[in-house]
Amino acid sequence: MKTLVAIELTKIFRKWRTYIGFLAIGILVPIVQLALYFTGDNYLNFATRNIQQSFEFVGNLFNGYLIGYIVLQALIIHIPFLIVLVGGDLLAGEATGGTYRMLITRPVSRSKIIASKFIAGLIYTNLLLLFLMFMSLVLSLIIFGSGELLVLKSRIYIFAADDVLWRFILAYAFASLSMSVVLSLSFLFSSLVENAIGPIVTTMAVIIILLILSAINVDVLRDIRPYLFVTYMSQWTSFFSDPVEISEILKSVAVLIAHIFSFYVITLIIFNRKDILS
Repeated sequence: MKTLVAIELTKIFRKWRTYIGFLAIGILVPIVQLALYFTGDNYLNFATRNIQQSFEFVGNLFNGYLIGYIVLQALIIHIPFLIVLVGGDLLAGEATGGTYRMLITRPVSRSKIIASKFIAGLIYTNLLLLFLMFMSLVLSLIIFGSGELLVLKSRIYIFAADDVLWRFILAYAFASLSMSVVLSLSFLFSSLVENAIGPIVTTMAVIIILLILSAINVDVLRDIRPYLFVTYMSQWTSFFSDPVEISEILKSVAVLIAHIFSFYVITLIIFNRKDILS
């Protein structure tokens, strides 16, 4: 299996589209950091303008943790569109290249082929998120230093400097699970067609439609909202609350894992029934 995964990773990183996500993050994050470096005080004053008369803020609130949180909040909703560029090509790319028959006639079961491709896709997804974490958090800490983290939600949270890092680690771990659902969905669509453009566009369209449906406050749509995986993708923000809502996080984790498993099993069934002679 290690050899199969290594082969699939080689296929992934030989394609130029694989590097679009890394390039986008590598350009966007430094731009945000540069902009905040010169206008950080204005941003902090703007964000806290409604509470400055009631509270006096002291210490280094404009630091690498705050920048990391801002970047994560701004970019995480766009990461799915970078992941589908690879996920939608994992199987459809074989059909486009005319290598399906050669792939399936190898002395390896179809189940192992699917597993190796899916694992390679998961590795790519996590590498992309690790790169985002390095660029947004690690690099920001180097540039801006550390300090307390100010989070403005329905409540105001100020976390001590030694109470922040574990929150980011768990938030990115949860984001990894969320993005794995996106990967598994694009992987499913990739097994249905013979061109990678279809799965990429379809996955993006499905995510956008589900996000719109989950945001509309209508009774009928409110009833189906608990069954939509997009409802739980932003649950990473719970790690920046006090206390952390463990029960809600575990529920979200269970729903997301169920979606990953369901999409994977359906993909496996479709691939095992695929006719390579037609």
